[in-house]
Amino acid sequence: MEFDFTRSVVPLVVIVAVASVGLTSVMQPSTVFMMVLPSMVVFSIIAFFFGMKHGEYNASP
Repeated sequence: MEFDFTRSVVPLVVIVAVASVGLTSVMQPSTVFMMVLPSMVVFSIIAFFFGMKHGEYNASP
């Protein structure tokens, strides 16, 4: 299966959105949206970048 940017980022955005909405049931929404959500976004960008580079390394001959 050929992955492009949209097919790779959409599931990541959905996971972060569902997790942040789910956290509002156990934490204050202001805490989730001002502290937790930005850190989740930054971590997901870093993890996506490292995963992409690792996949490129494994796919190289």
